[in-house]
Order: sequence, then structure tokens, then C-alpha cells
Amino acid sequence: MGFLKNFFTNVYEDVEQKPAPMHSSFDSLSEEELEAHLGVSRYGDFQLSDAVRPSYNLEVVPRAGFRHDVYRDEESRSDVPVVMAAASKENLLDTFMSLLEPLGPVVDVVLETSHSSGGGGHTDLYREHIDMPILQSILWDFEELLTNDGCTGVAVLNPRTPQEVQLDEHKLLIVYGNELTAYEGVLIDHHVDCDEEIRFITEAEHVHSTTERYIQEFAELKMRLGMDGGL
Repeated sequence: MGFLKNFFTNVYEDVEQKPAPMHSSFDSLSEEELEAHLGVSRYGDFQLSDAVRPSYNLEVVPRAGFRHDVYRDEESRSDVPVVMAAASKENLLDTFMSLLEPLGPVVDVVLETSHSSGGGGHTDLYREHIDMPILQSILWDFEELLTNDGCTGVAVLNPRTPQEVQLDEHKLLIVYGNELTAYEGVLIDHHVDCDEEIRFITEAEHVHSTTERYIQEFAELKMRLGMDGGL
């Protein structure tokens, strides 16, 4: 029951934060069926982290790859190019760290948390002007949290470019900004290839996982980065 408790005792489920679908894939499952599904982390050569699990009927089968998209910035009324990617767990944080390199030597960082959201919403904590080597060293110290906690996300940005690299709560890698060729090259170097037809776990029903230990580690990470507020 240990793994199951991570999901349904210490969990914030996207399927509860939104209007419930008419037919949830988790309806009418026995506890044994549910635990067996949540215990599956490998799909072919792709391994999910402990942060999230797909729907029981596997509307989206997790796999590695990236595609191009567009984010509509309503404030500036402009379209921002986006690259969205999924990387297997064993390559996830290393790929994220490599994606940070093109941002430059000094960046801003945002921590996103939904630990205390009470079933919806996020809190963003912001730190300006941190040297990239220092930031990367701190993030490596919290590799397990960043990889496996479904209520923690981190974004690193260079407002002068402007470009942003995000490792979100679903453990998707998202890059925003113009001139993203360098980031695409990083993904390919880490065996995350372009597939414009790929679908991500966020595009179907899914559940997130967290634990009390991750909540404590998030507070430590926030302190190491010199951030106030939040938890």
C-alpha cells in the first residue's frame, strides 16, 4: 500500500480540481487494480517519475519526444513559440540542466508549489539574479524532489532574452521564447527527438503524488534559494 498511499493519501488530483469527467477511468476499480496501475512506471523504454500517473485506460501512453506549440500572451497580444518535451526519468534532470545553459550566466528562478493549495491553484516564489552554476548546484542537491514530487515545479528565465525553461509538476520540459533551435539541439542530444504528433500526460486524465517528506524538502529548497512566502 505504500505507493498507493503516496497517490491517494498525499495527493492533489487534477481530476478533482476540474469538473469531473462523465466517465473517469478510475471509476469502479478495485483497490488491487488501482494499486497495480499506479505501480506501473515503465512504458516500453520510457520511465515515468513518481510524480504523476496516467489514466487507467491509458488515453495517453507516456513516451519521450518533443513538439512545437504556441503560447498566446494576452498582455502583449503576441504569440510566443514553445517547445514541449517529455524525457524518461533517468535522463530528466540532466536534460533540464543542459537546457538551462543557453539562458546565460545570470538568471531568475521561480519555484511553483501546489502543496498547500487545498485542491486547486499554485503559489509562485521568485528569486532574481542568481549565477547559473550556483543555481544548478542547488538544484542538483534536490534531484529527488524535483524529479518525483508532483506538487513542485521550477522555471528558470532570462528576462533580457527573453526565454524561459520550465520543469513543471508533471515533469514535462517546456521552453518559451524566440530562437529555440539551441534548445531543440539539447533535447536531441539527450535522445528526446521531435515528434509533432506526440501527446503528453497533461492532455488526459492523470493523478499527481506528493509526500510529507517532499513538502519538507521543498521548504529547504526555498530557503537555499533565499525565497520568502509560500510554505
